[in-house]
Amino acid sequence: MDAFVYGNRRSLPESFAEFLAVAHTAIVSIDLHQGHLADTPDCPCPAPRAREIVAPVNRFHAAARALAVPVIHVKSVLRRDGSDDVNGVKSAWRFVFPLHVGAIPNADQHALQGSRWTQFATEVADGDHVIDTKKRLSAFYPTDLDFLLRNMGVKRLVLNGCMTDCCVLNTAFDASNVGYRVSVAQDLVRGTDADLEAAALKMISLHIGLVVESGDLIAEWRRQRGADKASISRARQKVAGFWPASRHRERATHR
Repeated sequence: MDAFVYGNRRSLPESFAEFLAVAHTAIVSIDLHQGHLADTPDCPCPAPRAREIVAPVNRFHAAARALAVPVIHVKSVLRRDGSDDVNGVKSAWRFVFPLHVGAIPNADQHALQGSRWTQFATEVADGDHVIDTKKRLSAFYPTDLDFLLRNMGVKRLVLNGCMTDCCVLNTAFDASNVGYRVSVAQDLVRGTDADLEAAALKMISLHIGLVVESGDLIAEWRRQRGADKASISRARQKVAGFWPASRHRERATHR
């Protein structure tokens, strides 16, 4: 399979199997909710470039579910009274991000519990998991994501969502630092702008894990699942050959 190293497509050696194995893998989809994606003037923290990945993310998740890969949706949710952000110790982005993008008129409403801004824009299927206690820039803080993953036996993560240079990058670092193998689907993430997105993906490819295309990953997982089925079929045939039908009948007669 191929991956992107510093923006260049390269074939991976077999030693990267521990990143690509479909077993013990989960998808973590980050912050694809209305607080970023609503196409309205009052959107409290607009990430307009990410709107174009909603449909592709949904398709990727559907294909992954069919291969028994669990999907975990993470979103930011803050207390209604703002005590864990705007009326407490404000998140740093609220100070520095407007220096670049300008004032964000409705920013104080971002991610408030019970508001429409916390509603997912992507599909959440029965059997998916939701993490809704993210309050800063990583899906791991201050959430129970790590606790959930370890209880599920997960060893590998595939990240998608927004923004590549912010919450995706922070999540990737945290995941790697606590021992997960990380892949980021570059076609299913979007950053503040194309330059920052590319820079974040380059950093991930050099220091954290794999940068891949989602279609390549699904194809690899399907190949592995097909190989698993073929192995099971061969094992069954071997057992059937060891216990021919006549011996099955004989054993049944003596019971």
